[in-house]
Amino acid sequence: MEFWNPVLLSLRITLVASFIVMLLGVVAAWRLSTRKFRGKTLLETFFMLPLVLPPTVVGFILLMLFGRTSSVGRFIEAVLGHPLVFHWTGAVLTAVIVSFPLVYQTLKSGFNDVDPLVEQAARAEGANEWQVLRCITMPLAARSMATAYVLGFTRGIGEFGATLMVAGNIPNVSQTVPTAIYFAVDAGHTGKAWAWSGCMIAFSFLLLFAANRKSER
Repeated sequence: MEFWNPVLLSLRITLVASFIVMLLGVVAAWRLSTRKFRGKTLLETFFMLPLVLPPTVVGFILLMLFGRTSSVGRFIEAVLGHPLVFHWTGAVLTAVIVSFPLVYQTLKSGFNDVDPLVEQAARAEGANEWQVLRCITMPLAARSMATAYVLGFTRGIGEFGATLMVAGNIPNVSQTVPTAIYFAVDAGHTGKAWAWSGCMIAFSFLLLFAANRKSER
């Protein structure tokens, strides 16, 4: 069971993070895909920053913002009953942050590809914006949404640098597969590192294969 603990915890973290990031990505892409306003480029540049920043920089910023010495961190600790940092919820936060740019950009491209005349026809029939999104835009962009989910999931489950700084490597609390591999190699446990790496490769391959199959249909 010791071997599977990081695997199960990584899946738990990434499932929660992927749900959150898809919600945020859909809302952001929906609101920004067809709208033009002053500051849009600045906002989108901010959204994409985690994609180009070193993970340690992202981790350091999150640690300063949500650590136990910050007012935000103390507030979250009072609400949750435990600190956000050095806990699996901290790993969820980092997974959301680092995977958001890929999810947002993919969803935005998918929403932009939807024929605006179809959306306008739905509005003309009396549909509100939420109904247009739910019944027209999202179904027509289903392939892009599936791709966005897979990219976000695989990016989140593979995160290492920021996760190590924010969540640490505490067994059964915040130890994910990437951090377990790193410390296994550092301790000379190459066999375990190979086994965990194999799990990551197999799982990522299956997700990408499923996404590719869906895009071919």
